[in-house]
Amino acid sequence: MGEVSRGARALVIVPDIRGQSRELDAEARLEEAKGLALAIGIVVAEGIVLPVRDVKPNTLFGSGQVENIATTCEMEDIELLVVDGSLSPIQQRNLEDKLKRKVIDRTGLILEIFGERAATAEGRLQVELAHLDYQQSRLVRSWTHLERQRGGFGFLGGPGETQIEADRRMIRTRMGRLRKELEQVRKTRTLHRERRGRAPWPVVALVGYTNAGKSTLFNRMTGAQVMAEDLLFATLDPTMRAVSLPGIEKAILSDTVGFISDLPTQLVAAFRATLEEVTAADVIVHVRDMANPDAAAQKREVLAILADLGVMDEDGISTIPIVEAWNKWDALSDERRAEIEPLAADDEDVMAISAMTGEGVDALTERLGRLLTSGARRYAITLSAADGSRIAWLYAHGEVYDDSPAENDEALLQSGPWRTIEVRLTDKELGRFEALGGEADAEPLIRRA
Repeated sequence: MGEVSRGARALVIVPDIRGQSRELDAEARLEEAKGLALAIGIVVAEGIVLPVRDVKPNTLFGSGQVENIATTCEMEDIELLVVDGSLSPIQQRNLEDKLKRKVIDRTGLILEIFGERAATAEGRLQVELAHLDYQQSRLVRSWTHLERQRGGFGFLGGPGETQIEADRRMIRTRMGRLRKELEQVRKTRTLHRERRGRAPWPVVALVGYTNAGKSTLFNRMTGAQVMAEDLLFATLDPTMRAVSLPGIEKAILSDTVGFISDLPTQLVAAFRATLEEVTAADVIVHVRDMANPDAAAQKREVLAILADLGVMDEDGISTIPIVEAWNKWDALSDERRAEIEPLAADDEDVMAISAMTGEGVDALTERLGRLLTSGARRYAITLSAADGSRIAWLYAHGEVYDDSPAENDEALLQSGPWRTIEVRLTDKELGRFEALGGEADAEPLIRRA
């Protein structure tokens, strides 16, 4: 976007609007808003919660409050006002006129962060689409003289078309092209998911509120160097790496964009393809920042977004197994640990961990391994003794209980020595075994043991 300069001194205001219920309380929202500003290099000079009894359609705040904001801006040498809420284009323009400073709302600020962080082509497409959607309603800021017109030629721009109408038309055309490109990206991602489903390595998706420590855990488990800083929205693009888990030679670990309350509607729509990775997972790891006093409210926000993605059924039960990783255990006080440790101990799908120090991560991987192999069955697979590659594959990927010569089937024995291997495989592993080519002409015989 390029509208907010790094290092700008900002006043962050959270409007506490009477009668408007929020999951997070006003002070928690203020801390989050400061974190959003810091994430893009803005210097937060001061942050305040401002009660709003009656929303003013022209400025949001009352005239006295606007005067007080102006005084604070003068005293603190403020260059930028960040309003942690949704401003209409008129409210934003009027506040800028009265304060003689740049004003940005929550949506604009998050778009700034996303625009700076998106690394993949898909991420950049999604951000640009969201930005254009936001921008087209704010063209009134760029063109204050709405009577300004230009002559047209032929059909394009018709005679007397205003500049703002021409700009809107250009934006709509660009948005149409972006949507087509994103649809192609979505189809490609669907094909990739289907291919992984057939391949088929199990997929573990890390989800959680922004800054919960997902990328730190991802790096801990994979040895990758994904951006993992103490910043909101440090990760925007889905990152995938292969990881070995107990009982599973290879699984795919996916790090996703952090969830956040009141995510701008433009971004909810634009980042649908990114979040769709979660719906294809075999297991979801919900990483929670237990050192955050609003951990419970953040959990509700995450579950609400998972429900919106279709992961939850009508009763609010997840259709995909969820393991909660209670992260930042190292940052908890002794009292807090003593309070929640029994809760974690009572639930096998709650793991107390510190992604930073590694505490509890081995136990988490063991739990994931058990979950992903829980559907494994025992099979008796009879195959040619000359089929060394398939035999080696079974030993590498399955849990072998018995391996002995096949002696009872005369028809088989006429074609050479055969072996019967009793082995435990998941459905996905069995599918991979059946898709293997072997060194012998005869196909293996597979039956439930």
